[in-house]
Amino acid sequence: MQKRILGKSGLEVSALGFGCMGYGPPPDRQALIDLIRAAVERGVTFFDTAESYGPFANEEIVGEALEPFRDRVVIATKFGHNIDLQTGQRLGGLNSRPDHIQAATEGMLKRLRTDRIDLLYQHRVDPDVPMEEVAGAVKDLIRAGKVKHFGMSEASVRSIRRAHAVQPLAALQSEYSLWTREPEKDVIPVLEELGIGFVPYSPLGKGFLTGKIDAATAFVSSDLRSQIPRFEPEARKANHAFVELLRSIGDRRSATPAQIALAWLLAQKPWVVPIPGTRKLERLEENLGALSITLTPDDLAEIQTAASTINVQGARYPEAILKLSGR
Repeated sequence: MQKRILGKSGLEVSALGFGCMGYGPPPDRQALIDLIRAAVERGVTFFDTAESYGPFANEEIVGEALEPFRDRVVIATKFGHNIDLQTGQRLGGLNSRPDHIQAATEGMLKRLRTDRIDLLYQHRVDPDVPMEEVAGAVKDLIRAGKVKHFGMSEASVRSIRRAHAVQPLAALQSEYSLWTREPEKDVIPVLEELGIGFVPYSPLGKGFLTGKIDAATAFVSSDLRSQIPRFEPEARKANHAFVELLRSIGDRRSATPAQIALAWLLAQKPWVVPIPGTRKLERLEENLGALSITLTPDDLAEIQTAASTINVQGARYPEAILKLSGR
């Protein structure tokens, strides 16, 4: 398994991680445990979860799955949503008050069956709590040995700089793929300047860039994609141009669209570590196959030129969710 280091942090992880969130109906618990362990067996060492996935249920599954391999893996999780820490009830909005971070971390440690969290992210920037207080709270957890590294998710350049000045960030996690390229404008240059790793979530466009979804695909109501404008039938039809581009490159390289999409991300920077998620072993193995593909400069130029002519149709989240992304 190829390895990468997240920025200047020294945190070494597999070049592809595993996003444990998933979409659609809740998975069979044992099936997901078996899949996570299959990923470990294939060399994946970087696993991503969050207290809000469930809430709590995903962390519990990840903790059980990885307990036998704890010293071989890197576990990342996230705080920041306003959740009742006793019941798991969503209270709405965000909560990054230092006392809440401390209490939330204790719960995470128990659910993950571990004595330390390798990478603790703030899930979304809380506009009601100064970034310096958030970073200071995580710094205290690092001093206590309960957390190893600090990260942020979907944060602006201003928030990144303010947090990094108090407690250096190991990684930023944000959505990034061939059809979601906003981080290129200002975030990625700042990460390079400060020596912060980048962890793209939804690197396959929530499954769209695999080519397995078309305008006729139906999503159950519990699937987040059923609410996303970019996944409305007409938008899917227009956005299929991205899949056609990936397939055209893949046909020449004996690779699938998903493998080309991941190889493209891996080619952007040596400190970029995508975290595709799946619930199927064959998709896990397909994703890992991207590591054997090295896109040439001509390949990358062709993708860049073609992608620049495609206008993405639809927002990447509903307006209500976008408003939660305090930055």
